[in-house]
Formats: sequence, structure tokens, C-alpha cells
Amino acid sequence: MEVVLFIAGAMLVAAAALTLVRIVRGPGPSDRVVATDVLITTVAGGLAVEAAINDHHYTIPVILVISLLAFAGTVSMARFVAGREGVVGRGPTARDRQRGLEGDGPAEGDGA
Repeated sequence: MEVVLFIAGAMLVAAAALTLVRIVRGPGPSDRVVATDVLITTVAGGLAVEAAINDHHYTIPVILVISLLAFAGTVSMARFVAGREGVVGRGPTARDRQRGLEGDGPAEGDGA
């Protein structure tokens, strides 16, 4: 059992390190938000492993609160980023500009 928990802890540390790299390098705000959500999930997993190692249940409310905060933060950041042009998705190409399109989505009159 201890070997499995040690391996799980090592994998969580590796996941957290790779996630920190994604947070630092980006390239966009949406990537950083997703990476932050993954990091928080990794921390929650680490707390669960710690609870299993020490055989107690005191960290379960902490895991629950961290998970709810991560969810609320991700949803609020997604709503914030979704309203900004050029942050999410591809930007308009030269062909789109020629056709009068400014971004993702169908233009008026393109529908069937």
C-alpha cells in the first residue's frame, strides 16, 4: 500500500511541476486558467493521498472547499475571457476580413 501511495505522490508532484510550466509559459490566458484548475485539482489529489497515508478524514472538507473555489474561479474567468475578442479561439484571417467577418461564427447571410 505504501508503494502505491508513494507512486501516486510522485506522479502528483510531476503533474504539478508540468502544470506550473504551463502556467508560466501560457501562451494565452485561457491556457493559464485551465492550468491553474489542473494545479488545484492536483493539490486536492495530494491532500487525498495525504489523508490516505495518515488514515484520517480531516482534510476532506478542505478538499471540498478547494474544489468549489476552483470551480467558481474557472467559471468566472471563462465568462471574463469569453467576452474578449481575440483571446479565445482564432482571430480573423485575411480572408475573413475580406468577407467582412471579424472572428469565429457565421456571418449574416451565410446560413442555409
